[in-house]
Amino acid sequence: MTSAPERAHVERLRGIVARRFGLQFDESRIDQLAELLRDVALANHQASLDAYLERLASLPSGAPEVRAVIERLTVNETFFFRNADSFRALAEHVVPERVRVRGSGGGSLRVLSAGCASGEEPYSIAITLRQSLPELERWQVKIVGVDVNPTMLEKAARARYGAWALRETPEDVRRRYFRPDGRDFELDPLVQAMVTFEKRNLVDADASLWPPDHWDVIFCRNVIMYLTPEVMQDVVRRAHRSLVPGGFLFLGHAETLRGLSQGFHLCHTHDTFYYQRQDGAAARAVERQGSSRPEDVAIAAALPATPDDASDDAASWVDVITRASERVAALARAPSFGGDDVTAAAPATPSPPARSRHLGLALEAMRQERFADALALLSASPPESEGEPDALLLRAALLTNAGDLGEAEHTCRRLLALDELNAGAHYLMALCREHAGDRAGAIEHDQTAVYLDAAFAMPHLHLGLMAKRAGDRSAASQELDRAVALLAREEPSRLLLFGGGFSREALLVLARTELGVLRGGR
Repeated sequence: MTSAPERAHVERLRGIVARRFGLQFDESRIDQLAELLRDVALANHQASLDAYLERLASLPSGAPEVRAVIERLTVNETFFFRNADSFRALAEHVVPERVRVRGSGGGSLRVLSAGCASGEEPYSIAITLRQSLPELERWQVKIVGVDVNPTMLEKAARARYGAWALRETPEDVRRRYFRPDGRDFELDPLVQAMVTFEKRNLVDADASLWPPDHWDVIFCRNVIMYLTPEVMQDVVRRAHRSLVPGGFLFLGHAETLRGLSQGFHLCHTHDTFYYQRQDGAAARAVERQGSSRPEDVAIAAALPATPDDASDDAASWVDVITRASERVAALARAPSFGGDDVTAAAPATPSPPARSRHLGLALEAMRQERFADALALLSASPPESEGEPDALLLRAALLTNAGDLGEAEHTCRRLLALDELNAGAHYLMALCREHAGDRAGAIEHDQTAVYLDAAFAMPHLHLGLMAKRAGDRSAASQELDRAVALLAREEPSRLLLFGGGFSREALLVLARTELGVLRGGR
């Protein structure tokens, strides 16, 4: 077999990999599957790709062919103390919290490293616990690293690493816990003894890996981003159930639980985000359909506006929005605003998702830039629909545009009590906190919005403008650069909902003008 595999064979392999290992391969990675299929089939001397794929689908997990596929497809590059902020949070927040709950007299502390690869993560956890857990000898510490790749687990058990794997390891930690041996470094046997490794497949509903209320901490970093949506939801649900009440879950920096679970509280300390299982029966992991972002409703056009007011250094972004909304109100009072002309000029949009009639009418009023009417319609909503997340987010956005920041913040808090992972609500909270003079709180909420939705342009713009006013030119340039890149492809619905009455073009002019001032030295 020397010819390139046909697309049908690649699709069959993609299906097998998804079913057996939960791994998702989108179109950007399809060539990787084609190359793997060709190379592995050749190595196993298969005359027929159909026969090879049939075998691959049914062979036991320990078969050489299956093992070869796992080794090629799993991501194995890692190093000690990767994303060190997570380990700082573990040492300085999570461990003290678990000690407080369990008592200083000792007890059990169980940590799972899911997708541990060659062991750097669980060993980093072990070193962190040795340095941060008071009276370690009084605790029964259990750290388990699991991975589907047996070759990586064998490497982990050897506990010998090259200098590249220690590139982010503090020098004092390297001297204390690693012994040079030729070109490699051998890990301290006391640290090795704290960790056990097991071959596990996260696709499996493995009761022994996910017992109820068992793990104090789960590290599952840079894992779920590679899983199919179904397996991703299963893993999050199992992790929630298997954590002790109040236990902690660490994900990768590019991973969030947004749209996957409402059973966790979002934590932000030590410049990193992580999650804590909510206590009580009401705190549960839930599956959702599509994005958790209520602002995905179909609202097509943003209000054309001039960015001149926004370039005033003395004005906060909230002040600029308020002035823009005053212009909107003036337009709304003018005879030429509203009526059939506006409806005819508005671009056609798809019908909004099924919601209450009042919410649908309010969305349509906002699409036509009739903001006061939209608020009135929301106020007239039946009690059962008034508290829906969609209605609360729309109300908060309208109140912010109207300059009623106190009521907008109250509405945001109601929404965040229902959906703590709502990026739009966090952004509006940032505007409210800035208006209240709480710059640190504004930054916190903007950063949370960015973490929850990396494609959300407005928090970057707000962070950049605040940084410029604070004199932090480097941070301002970085955030405004990011805002420009994201604004160019931001969804029209979100621009209208969160753009403060400014169009995409006006916001881009604003961001680029501010960048020009920063880089021109003025």
